[in-house]
Amino acid sequence: MTIQIEIEKVSFQYPGVEEPVLDNVSLSVHQGDFLGIIGSNGSGKSTLCKLINGLIPHYYVGDYSGKVTVNGLVTTEHKVTDFSSHVGYVYQDFENQLVSPRVLEDASFAPLNFGYADYLERGKKALDLVGLKNHDDEFIWQLSGGQKHQLALAGALALDPDILIIDEPIAQLDPEHATQIYAILKKLNQEYGKTIIVIEHHTEFIADYCNKVVLMDKGKVVWNKETKEALTEVNELLQRQIYPPQVTLAAYQLGYSKEVLPVTVEEAEVFFQTVSQRERKNNIENDKEFTKRERLIQIRDASFSHKLVDRSKKQVVKGINIDIYKNDLIAFVGNNGAGKSTLMRLLTGLVKPETGEILVQGQNTRHCSPEKLADVVTYIYQNPEEMFIEDCVRRDVEFFLKARKVPGFEEQVDRVLKQFELTELQDKDSRLMSGGQQRRASLAIGVAMNPSIILLDEPTANLDIATRKHITKLIDSLQAQVGAVLIATHDMQLVTEWANRIIVLHEGEIIHDGNRESVFSNHTLLEKAGLKPPQILELSRRMKQKNLAYTVTDFVQSIDTKERLLNGVY
Repeated sequence: MTIQIEIEKVSFQYPGVEEPVLDNVSLSVHQGDFLGIIGSNGSGKSTLCKLINGLIPHYYVGDYSGKVTVNGLVTTEHKVTDFSSHVGYVYQDFENQLVSPRVLEDASFAPLNFGYADYLERGKKALDLVGLKNHDDEFIWQLSGGQKHQLALAGALALDPDILIIDEPIAQLDPEHATQIYAILKKLNQEYGKTIIVIEHHTEFIADYCNKVVLMDKGKVVWNKETKEALTEVNELLQRQIYPPQVTLAAYQLGYSKEVLPVTVEEAEVFFQTVSQRERKNNIENDKEFTKRERLIQIRDASFSHKLVDRSKKQVVKGINIDIYKNDLIAFVGNNGAGKSTLMRLLTGLVKPETGEILVQGQNTRHCSPEKLADVVTYIYQNPEEMFIEDCVRRDVEFFLKARKVPGFEEQVDRVLKQFELTELQDKDSRLMSGGQQRRASLAIGVAMNPSIILLDEPTANLDIATRKHITKLIDSLQAQVGAVLIATHDMQLVTEWANRIIVLHEGEIIHDGNRESVFSNHTLLEKAGLKPPQILELSRRMKQKNLAYTVTDFVQSIDTKERLLNGVY
C-alpha cells in the first residue's frame, strides 16, 4: 500500500520545557489506514498529530528537527494552508472550531475563505456525509453536543481532505453519539477511502473500528501494530497504565494466553461460550433502603428554561420531582442535552427554578444566595480550569477557606493536598498541570470547602483510562467525608463501578430512578436514553449469565475455576 504520511526522526521541544515532547520519532501511515494512537496523558500523541498538518513547526514554535512528508509535500517547505486540502483536523475542544452562527455557514467557512465558488455545495455535501442534512439554517447553539461534534467534522471535511485526524472523538459525548461518530468515521474510511487517525483512550472503540494501533510513551513511538496484536499486548499496556478492552482483560486475568485473547464483544462471546459460571451476591443497595435515610435535598415540580436569541424559551428541565438522601452516590445519565448539568446548577442556586422549589438541607434555593449555599453544596465544573483563581495549587485550595476566615485552615489545606497527592505540586500553577493533575486539584478545591453535598460534572472526561481509574478511587473516597456525591457523566464504567443510584434523564425529564440492575437490564430505557453498557456487561448479557457482570472482577469471579482447570488453562 502507498505510504501517505512519513515521519522521519522528528524531535520537538516546546520553549521553556526541559524534556522534548517528541524524541526521535519515526512513523509511516499507509493510505486507507484507520489508525488509533494510544498512550498516557503527556506521551506526545497530540503533538505528533500536529506535525501532520504543519502546525508544527509553523504555528507552534520550539526546537524542531527531522522531516515530515504528507502526500509528497514536506511540511517545512510549505505553508499550513497548503495542507488544508490534504489533512482535516478535529480538535479535542471541537466547539472552538465552530466559528459561524448557523450550521451551513459554519460547514462552508473553509471553502468560502479558500475562494471556491461552490462553497455552499461543498458545505452541504460535508453536512450530508456526517449526518446533518436538513440542519442548514439552525443556529449552532440549537445543536446537541453530538451534533456540534458532527458539525466540526463537517467543517474539516468541506475541503475534501483524504486524511482526517480526530483528537479524542468521544470525550464529551454520550454513548449513543459516540457510536454515531465512529460509524461516520468508518463510512468515510471504507466507502470514501479516507485515512483516519484517532487519538483515543477507549480501547473498546479501537478494537471495533481501527486496523492499526500506535503506542506512544514519553515522546517516542514504541510500536505500530495490527489492532488484534496491539490490544493483546496486555502486559506491556498495563505497565504503561493503558487498559486493554474489558473482555481482553477478563480473559487475561483468567489465565488465557496472548494468542487466544478476544478484543471485541463478538470474539469474546464465542470464546467464553463453553465456560461455566457461578452465582455472585448482589452487592448493590436495594432501592427501598433509600427512604430509611436522612433526606438532604428535596426537589418538587422544578422546571427551568433557557432564553433563546429570539426571546422565546426552551425548557431544559421539566417538572422534576426527586429526593436525595445521605450516603447517596448518584449518577445522572442520559443523552447530551438531557438536562443533567442544568439540574445540578439548580442545586447550587446559581440558577433558580422557573417553577417549583428546591430545598437543600432545608434551605429554599429560590430565596438563598449561591454564596450561602456554597457552605453546603460544592459544584466541581467539567473544565477544571474554571475552578482556578490564584497562581498556584495551594492558593486555589485555600481560597474559599481564607475568604470565609476559617480558623486553622492551613492544617486543613495540608490534609487535603496530601489526600489528593498534590503536596509536591502545591506551588505549581494549576493551569500548567496535566489533565489528571488539574482534575485532582479541582476535587481538592471542592473537598477543602467541607460541603455536605458534592456535585461533579463529567469528572473523568478527557482523561486516559489509568487516570480515570485513579480519579474514580478518589471520588469513591469522598463518601466518607460528605453526605452525598452526585455526578453527571457519560462514563458507563464509572457508573457501574461506583454509583448506588442511577437517575436517567431524557429531554429534561427523569425517566428512571434505580440501581444498575434496573437500568442496564431495561433495553427500552437504554435505547431511549442513548446509553451503551460497558463492554464486559454486554458480554455478560449475551452469555445470558444469571447474575450480570458489571465489572471485569465480577465477570472473572463468575467463571468456575474447576471448568478452567478442565480446559487446561492452568
